[in-house]
Amino acid sequence: MKLEKGAETVDEEKWVYDSSVDHKGRVPLRASTGVWKASLFIIAIEFSERLSYFGVATSLVIYLTRVIHQDLKTAARNVNYWAGVTTLMPLFGGFLADACLGRFTTVFISSVVYLLGLILLTLSTLVPSLKACDAAVCLEPRKVHELVFFLAIYMISIGTGGHKPSLESFGADQFDENHSEERKKKMSYFNWWNLGLCCGLLLGVTVIVYVQDHLGWGAADIILTAVMALSLAIFVVGRPFYRYHAPSGSPLTPMLQVLVAAFKKRNLPYPSDPAELHEVPRSRVGKGRLLCHTERLKFLDKAAIVEDWENCAEKQNPWTLATVTKVEEMKLVLNLAPIWLATLPFGISVSQTATFFVKQGTMLDRNMGHGLEIPPASIFALSAIGMLVAVAVYEKILVPSLRRATGNERGIKVLQRIGFGMLFSISTMVVSALVERKRLGVVEKDPVKGSLSMSVFWLAPQFIIVGVGDAFTLVGLQEYFYDQVPDSMRSLGIAFYLSVIGAANFISSLLITAIDHVTGRFGRSWFGKDLNSSRLDYFYWLLAGITAANLIVYVFLARRYSYKSVQRSVAVADCCEDGSRGSMA
Repeated sequence: MKLEKGAETVDEEKWVYDSSVDHKGRVPLRASTGVWKASLFIIAIEFSERLSYFGVATSLVIYLTRVIHQDLKTAARNVNYWAGVTTLMPLFGGFLADACLGRFTTVFISSVVYLLGLILLTLSTLVPSLKACDAAVCLEPRKVHELVFFLAIYMISIGTGGHKPSLESFGADQFDENHSEERKKKMSYFNWWNLGLCCGLLLGVTVIVYVQDHLGWGAADIILTAVMALSLAIFVVGRPFYRYHAPSGSPLTPMLQVLVAAFKKRNLPYPSDPAELHEVPRSRVGKGRLLCHTERLKFLDKAAIVEDWENCAEKQNPWTLATVTKVEEMKLVLNLAPIWLATLPFGISVSQTATFFVKQGTMLDRNMGHGLEIPPASIFALSAIGMLVAVAVYEKILVPSLRRATGNERGIKVLQRIGFGMLFSISTMVVSALVERKRLGVVEKDPVKGSLSMSVFWLAPQFIIVGVGDAFTLVGLQEYFYDQVPDSMRSLGIAFYLSVIGAANFISSLLITAIDHVTGRFGRSWFGKDLNSSRLDYFYWLLAGITAANLIVYVFLARRYSYKSVQRSVAVADCCEDGSRGSMA
């Protein structure tokens, strides 16, 4: 037995037995696949995608107001709609990746669509017949330009829809959770993933935005297209190093089966011992994972009640009898909903950075001397710097200290990390309101010059604080939604995280519309034709109040949350293992 056990240990050190395969469909060799050697290829294409995304997103409100001549309200709503679609599309892309295409294939196809969108965007600024207009100054752009431009950016949205959830979860798949060393590395993966993301963001809002301002939108689009094409080639080159998980079919079907079985058995009494609930023996699970039974949402447990221990046909029909693991997976998904809702106000606060925060930068002094002027969107770089520093400090200083103090592998629980970041979002809105009130005071004193006497670096605190908050909340949300969904839904898990930001963008647009209607009806609207005729400070105070009230609700939910628990050695009831009741595994 000792020899066999030792041989098994050596074997598992050499090969990866987590249901993944290599590029030839074989059991992966641990030494030559996965972990950082594979993740670096994946982080490289994420860097490129974020470079392109933020190169477009941070300047979008400026492009819509300067080139397409939309007013501030319309431009802000259009940016929010686009950002909302971009971050809700991953729900569809994540479903396809988990259900039928697989993560690698989904990333490849969506990256091609993304690249085509960038090519079309480039054509809209370089081809004479597709340009906004021929003159240096035009009062109204060509309709064909608007059509091609919006088609291009929404193709980028579609590409992001498959790219984001599949790529991030594909990167996390490169670490074997059953291997102690790889599991620890996986806990660091999301932090380093976001470092790569921030580097792309940083270059996008500095170099790309500078090129847009000084060399033209077309030159910037050419750079973004070339970088995306190169990174797609790098991603394909890394194919031999990846570990692949085959798609497992629609993840929604097992959930529906649990609901149907629970409804059919709604009148049955609960068993006195949870071990009497149906579960497959570990010998039949293979390398899959069983989940522990929990006391939450007990009405779903009825789906796992065995009515007839001698009737094997019942066990073979998933619409009448579910396993404990399937029931617990359904509970996991239902438990996500309150947390998802409680993070929306945070998303609403974050959504202001790409619209009103950037637009504020256009109204301030951006002159650095010697003829150098900072592009308005480049101030967004401070957010990336704040996030980079905070992630590095958290990973290298806080986590080791917290591990020793709490005994938790992560340092602190993931929901605690998210809640801590929400405190920064409240601070962001408070600081933003104070700075905007200061700017409006300067405008009142000198209406002719306006706020151009104020340095753009008055906006630095709010951008830095939002970046630090993102290092806790956004990274925490990624880890939470990836880890707490069923194993078969991990692309969808990342999509759930992205949908927080997407839904928050739509809510932000609706909130702007509602506030504009109400305040305009009873006095001066908070959202005028430009910033100087608006009262963004009131809007920021409102968001600070909403986020603070929501934090109380979030803390209540987080304290009561039951985390996913994987079974190690459990008793399970099975009605057909040997024709007898309650086999053990």
